[in-house]
Amino acid sequence: MDDRARGAVHRFSWPAGSGVELPVLLARGAGPGKTLVTTAAVHGDEYEGTRAILEVFETLDPATMSGDWIAVTAANPPAFWQGTRLSPLDGGNLARAFPGRPDGSPTEQIAWGLGRDVIALADLYLDLHTGGVGWAMPSMAGYDASDPRSLAAARAFGAEIIWGHPEVPPGRTVSFAKSRGIPFVYTEARGGGRIHAGDLDMMKRGIGNLLCHLGILPGAPETLPLRMHLFGEGNIHNGINAPGRGFFISDVKLLDPVRAGDRLGRLLNLHGAVIAEFRAATGGVVGLVREFPKVEKDDPLFLIAECLEVA
Repeated sequence: MDDRARGAVHRFSWPAGSGVELPVLLARGAGPGKTLVTTAAVHGDEYEGTRAILEVFETLDPATMSGDWIAVTAANPPAFWQGTRLSPLDGGNLARAFPGRPDGSPTEQIAWGLGRDVIALADLYLDLHTGGVGWAMPSMAGYDASDPRSLAAARAFGAEIIWGHPEVPPGRTVSFAKSRGIPFVYTEARGGGRIHAGDLDMMKRGIGNLLCHLGILPGAPETLPLRMHLFGEGNIHNGINAPGRGFFISDVKLLDPVRAGDRLGRLLNLHGAVIAEFRAATGGVVGLVREFPKVEKDDPLFLIAECLEVA
């Protein structure tokens, strides 16, 4: 990508294996500088990041920039066009496939190409996620609690809620970035298969803030006051999961405070009998809740986070 002209914008496709091409937008500043890499739709049912990238890209004037912004509008095209979290090619979860393999499954090949050819170019990596169709998550910026650069970037992003993770599990886009010594920020948001205006504004503002944070754009980030600082594991599969198929009813809402032992929700069969009842193992706040009521075995239902500070 370095052979493309400075002081210009570029739109092109990048081969990622298995016949998949990644849609890439590149804004190259007139002068040299740092590189922000941004990806959206790693899960194919998460659309907010795609729109945020497209709308921010149209506002940029490369003549005022020093450095590069590389953005992949849909990191998982097969899943994006299918509208599903997982790939229709092999059932793979791209957010669990890194670093991938050049001779692996289609999802592993995409991970290999995306990581090696795109994410590895970053001075800072931003991955735009949401709850997708199945879950609701806070509109927030997540960061690597072991890397002060990641925390600084999360604060510069400007979300009202940030979530620090003491560990970064393997297989993620962000764990690939961490393995290369690249600080990262990722987002979550309400999801639901719809683009909420507030979440779109958060992502657009956050992209602009990180471009300023890196000196790619002039000026300082325009941040909002921090409302809540969460902490703890962010792996949704290590929370409370469904023991089997059923109809799910939640008794709590996103960001509700809970105490150990509080009832969170129930799983019913279609005769109304209770299959399972779910209670909080620890106190904290509800950091994830299942929104789609039909669930299958092992579907994540709740994740409880520690709250470090509340405005």
